[in-house]
Amino acid sequence: MSEPTIGDNSQLRSVVERIENVNEQIKDLTIDRSDIFKEAKGNGLDIKALRSVIRLRAMNPDDVATQEAILDSYKNALGMV
Repeated sequence: MSEPTIGDNSQLRSVVERIENVNEQIKDLTIDRSDIFKEAKGNGLDIKALRSVIRLRAMNPDDVATQEAILDSYKNALGMV
């Protein structure tokens, strides 16, 4: 069985190095995000609520409204409102 064609070694090396670079950037950004959450917690913010707000802001407004309506319906059904 023959080996798959992968192009020349410089192309392979370039792809691998680019992926490694992106992985390093992701690691650095993850650390930065963690530091921001620690700062927020130190300033008295609720991290769970902060994460929820960030998630909601990333969503489509119609999807947020639908999700909130369903949650309100469930809370009403359970006598939580």
